[in-house]
Amino acid sequence: MKHIYQIQNLDCAACALKLEDKIKKVSGVNNCSINFIMQKMTIDFSDNNTLDEVKKVCDKFEDGIKITRIG
Repeated sequence: MKHIYQIQNLDCAACALKLEDKIKKVSGVNNCSINFIMQKMTIDFSDNNTLDEVKKVCDKFEDGIKITRIG
């Protein structure tokens, strides 16, 4: 399933690339793309358990990152 999320509190473009790489390594994630300028993440994943793991990765990566589904 492909979903679009708004990302809040991500500090820089380099951080966005690093986070994108970490999310791509999560089991169940088929693809992930983060657009820092638009503050959006497009992610293709298999199930809601995968989304929970992605949220954990975001929490560990940088304190205060919030993702909200928009599409």
